[in-house]
Amino acid sequence: MRDFTLHDLFVRNAKVAKNTIALVTNDDRMTFEQLNTYSKHLSNWLSEKGVSQGDRVALLSMNHPGFFILFAAAAQLGAILVPLNWRLANDELDYILGDSGPKLIFADDNQLSKAREVAEPRNLPVVNMETTLIADDAISRVAPSAIPAISAEDPICIIYTAAVEGKPRGAVLSHSNLISANLQVIASMGLTSDDVNLNMLPLFHITGMNMALAVMQLGGKNVVMEKFNEAEALQLTNQEDVTIWGSFPPILQRMTTELQGADQQVESLKYVVGIDGPDNIQPFEAITKAKFWILYGQSETSGFVTFSQASDKPGTAGKQGCLSNYILVDENDNEVPDGTTGEIAVRGPLVFQGYWQQHEANAWTFRNGWHHTGDLGQLDEDGFLLYKGRKPEKELIKPGGENVYPAEVENVILQHPDVTSVSVIGVPDPKFGEGVKAVCVLVEDSALTDKELIEFVGSKIARYKKPGYVQFVDALPMDGNKIDRNKVKELYGF
Repeated sequence: MRDFTLHDLFVRNAKVAKNTIALVTNDDRMTFEQLNTYSKHLSNWLSEKGVSQGDRVALLSMNHPGFFILFAAAAQLGAILVPLNWRLANDELDYILGDSGPKLIFADDNQLSKAREVAEPRNLPVVNMETTLIADDAISRVAPSAIPAISAEDPICIIYTAAVEGKPRGAVLSHSNLISANLQVIASMGLTSDDVNLNMLPLFHITGMNMALAVMQLGGKNVVMEKFNEAEALQLTNQEDVTIWGSFPPILQRMTTELQGADQQVESLKYVVGIDGPDNIQPFEAITKAKFWILYGQSETSGFVTFSQASDKPGTAGKQGCLSNYILVDENDNEVPDGTTGEIAVRGPLVFQGYWQQHEANAWTFRNGWHHTGDLGQLDEDGFLLYKGRKPEKELIKPGGENVYPAEVENVILQHPDVTSVSVIGVPDPKFGEGVKAVCVLVEDSALTDKELIEFVGSKIARYKKPGYVQFVDALPMDGNKIDRNKVKELYGF
């Protein structure tokens, strides 16, 4: 009686904004009433195929309107959507499919072949979104299924995060998590139903999902791009009066260059949301009317913990969100004073339900009633968060907004017969903000080149995880019986 779910969101919009455009893709337009109708038909079809409450449904797709239809169908049925990063290698996708155990995998035309490759060993049915979600009349003729009682605390989505210990973990998000995340974005930015979001970020990422669903909750319009392209983004922004972009490096820098050489500007654009540095934010704001909103967050917090205009205090990660609660703690979970570095620990309605089938990890992550993020920060005298990186055991590199854990890359590099030891570190990168560097010790008389090693890694895992920089050394500094990563950074970082 007191719940509001993602299903309620789609039904509400079909009533109060039924003829309003919900989605624009190329020349196609879909109203909120049509979106709700398609999702109801798909929910009935999924039920007929044996998908029921709590079952997982995977999606391997570039940005596509079918994402929203499938999300809405899963919400009605009580199923759990598992959006997959299409940039992952087949072995990585195979692990996620094995861990999440979906009943079906949906794919767009671009990813259909890859979906079939990873689905075949598991006898997993593959559904072509292009011909099934809208065009197939057979779906609309399936008899309606009973709508189960769904709680706002029930899971709706599993987002697989980067691999801390070599394997990714699925962050389980509930209806309430995503609704709360929507409301925080709406309230913080002052969004209305007139706002229009351009889906430049992948919808399988939490930030892309956040922005799309926040605008959709209001009855605003989402413009769908398959993937980021500067010229297309500029064209669509002006064509559809887009007001919101999401951005991770190097998007902002590339859009600034595009705008500097363009005949027309982006007069409708009001907000850009993401992570970047003042060196890129300030030139962009100088040539547009838009304001950049900086943030700190993660999939496990359903999005943003801190969120402010970057110009409020350049170089920080913003202030605490209106539905977030966080403190900075030491190794004994004691809160540290302002100006002191501590682990960011979070409470509130945005904290995820836990990692899928990871009971020990959940107990440790949620100890003492706080979600321990593994991220480090400082709180300044004005209440702004200064991001200070990851804890050593959760070392993280973020090239272009993606998450890369050194341990995962190191495990792959050590599979090469010419490498005896390795340490992977993050280094400054002019294009992506941060780059992946591998510092390696080779077997005696090895002729392995940096290019050969980079291609070896790229053949095993997602190519965005492969090193952009390689350095061969005679020995790595040790701390007892393990490699001293901090010393490696000191000696070989730049």
